[in-house]
Amino acid sequence: MKAFLQVLCGLIIAVGAAGAAPPTDEELAALYAQPSPFESVARDLWIAESENAYVIRDHKPQAPVHLLVIPKKRIPTLLQAPPELLGEMLDLARKAAEQEGIARSGFRIVINTHPQGSQSVYHLHMHVLGGRQMKWPPG
Repeated sequence: MKAFLQVLCGLIIAVGAAGAAPPTDEELAALYAQPSPFESVARDLWIAESENAYVIRDHKPQAPVHLLVIPKKRIPTLLQAPPELLGEMLDLARKAAEQEGIARSGFRIVINTHPQGSQSVYHLHMHVLGGRQMKWPPG
C-alpha cells in the first residue's frame, strides 16, 4: 500500500507540473514581441536558402549536425504559419540534410511551440538534428 501511495503521489505531482495553465493572450503578446536573434543573422552564415527561408548552423548544437531552418519573414510560431511556408521549410530541411550528409543515416526535425513546448525564440524555426543515434522519448 505504501508503494502504491508513493506512485500515486508521484503521478499527482507530475500531472500538476505538466498541467500548468496555458499562457494568457497578454503573456503570448509579450513573448511574440521579444526581439528575434534571427532577424540579424549575417547572410554569409546561411548555408542554404529558398525563396522564403534560410538555413544556419545552431550556435549551441545538440547533435553533431544541428541546423535551423528559419523563415525570412518573422512568424512567431507554427500556429501562425501558412501551410505553403511549412512545406517550403520542410523541403529546405530535407535538402540541407542531404547537403550535410545526414539524409541516408537519418535525422530528426523538431519545432518547439509555446512555453510548454520549450520555445525560447518566438520566430518560427525548425531544428534539424543528425549525425548520431536519436533517442525516444525526446523530452
